[in-house]
Amino acid sequence: MTAENTLPKENKMGTMPINKLLISMSVPMIISMLVQALYNIVDSMFVAQISENALTAVSLAFPAQNLMIAVATGTGVGVNALLSKSLGEKNFHRVNLVAGNALFLTLCSYIVFALLGVFFSRLFFSLQTDITEIIDYGVEYLVICTVFSFGIFGQVSFEKLLQSTGKTIYTMCTQGLGAIINLIFDPIFIFGLLGFPKMGVAGAAAATVLGQIIACILGAILNHTKNHEIQFSLHNMLPKARIIKGIYAVGLPSIIMASISSIMTFGMNKILIAFTSTATAVFGVYFKLQSFVFMPVFGLNNGMVPIVAYNFGAKKPDRITKTVKLSIIYAFLMMLIGFIIFQLFTEWLLMIFNASEHMLSIGIPALRIISISFLLAGYSVICASLFQALGHGLLSLCISVLRQLVVLLPLAFLLSKTGILNRVWLAFPAAELVSFAICVYFHRYSYRKEIIPMQKDTTILHNQNDIQKV
Repeated sequence: MTAENTLPKENKMGTMPINKLLISMSVPMIISMLVQALYNIVDSMFVAQISENALTAVSLAFPAQNLMIAVATGTGVGVNALLSKSLGEKNFHRVNLVAGNALFLTLCSYIVFALLGVFFSRLFFSLQTDITEIIDYGVEYLVICTVFSFGIFGQVSFEKLLQSTGKTIYTMCTQGLGAIINLIFDPIFIFGLLGFPKMGVAGAAAATVLGQIIACILGAILNHTKNHEIQFSLHNMLPKARIIKGIYAVGLPSIIMASISSIMTFGMNKILIAFTSTATAVFGVYFKLQSFVFMPVFGLNNGMVPIVAYNFGAKKPDRITKTVKLSIIYAFLMMLIGFIIFQLFTEWLLMIFNASEHMLSIGIPALRIISISFLLAGYSVICASLFQALGHGLLSLCISVLRQLVVLLPLAFLLSKTGILNRVWLAFPAAELVSFAICVYFHRYSYRKEIIPMQKDTTILHNQNDIQKV
C-alpha cells in the first residue's frame, strides 16, 4: 500500500473536542487577520499624509484590489472545502490532485490580473472621477499591485492548503510576516527613508506587494516541510476537469459573492463622489476600519470551514451542529465589541487618517450609522461560510446579491436623490436586516436538507451496530 493511500490516525478535526478545536484553529487566524487589518489601516494612514486626493485614489482602487482577493480567496474556499472533505472521506489521492490543481489555478489567476492591470487601470479610474491627480495616483498604485499580484495569489493559495489540513497556526506566520514587512516598508518607500527614493503612493503599493511575495515564499516552504498530508508533484498540477469543477462548485459562487462587493463599492463611490470626493474618502476609511471588526470573524470562519467540511465528509452531524452554534456566538460577540467602539470612539478613529473638519463632519455620522449593521452581520457571515462548507455556495451567492445589489446599492441611490448625504448611509443597516432574515430561512433549509438526514443515517448505523453486538 502506497504512502498516499494511508494515514497513521484520523485528523484532529474528527476527534478533538469542538470548542477546543474551533479555538485552536481560529485564534491563529484571528490574530493574523487582525495584523492584516492593522497594515491595511497603516497603509492608508501613511497615504493620507500625502494628501486627501492620494487617500481618495487608494480608496477608488479598492474595488479592483477586492476583485483580486475575491478570486484568490474564492478559489481557496473551494479548495478548502473539497480538500477537507476528501480528507474526511480518506480519499488521499484526490487530496493531492486538489492541491496540485489549486496551484495551477493560482498561476492562471495571476496572469489574467496582471494583464488587466497593465492595460485597463487608467480606464478604471477615469470611469470614477475626472480629477487628473486622483487618476494619476490611482494608476500608479494599481499597476504595481496587479503586475506583482503573484504574491497575493500564491500567499492565499498556500494558506488555504494549510487551513484545509487543520494547520492554521502556520497561516498566522505567513500573514503575520507579510503584514510586518508591509508595516516596516510603508513609511520607508512612501517618504524615502534610510536612503530609499521617495516613491509616494507607488511606495505604498511596493510595500504591499513586497509583503505578499515574502508571505507567499514562506507559505510554499511551510507546505513543503510541514503539510505532510499533501504530496506535491508537477503531475498533480496538470489540470483535471473533475477536480476544477469540484473546486469551483463551491469556489465560483464565493468568487462572484466577493466580486459583488467590488461592484457595490464601485457603485457607492459613484454615488458618493457626486456629493464630494471627501465622502468617497470617508467610505474608503470605513472599509479600512471595519476590517478590524470583520477580519476576526473571517478568521473564525477560516477555522470553522475545514471543521464543518471534514465532519461533513466523515458524516458526523453533531460535530457540525456544535461547531456552527459556537461560531455564531463568538461572531456576535466580536461584532458587538466593534459596534461599541464605532459608536464611542468615532472621532478618534477618523483622526488616525489625518481627518480635516470637513471629513469629520461627514465621517462621524457615517461610521455611527453604518456600524448598526454589525449587530446582525456576524450571523450572516457565519451562515454564508456554513453554506459553502456544505457545498451550497449558491445560497451564499443569493444572500450577497440580494444584500448588496438588490437592496443596498439601489436604496443608497434612491436616498442620495434626497440630497442629504447622511441618509445614504442608512442603506447599510437596512440591507443587513434583509440579509439576516434570508440567512435564517436558508440556515433552516440547509439543516433540513443535510444535517437531519445525516443524523438519521447515523442513528440507524448505531442501532445496527448495537444489534450485531447483542
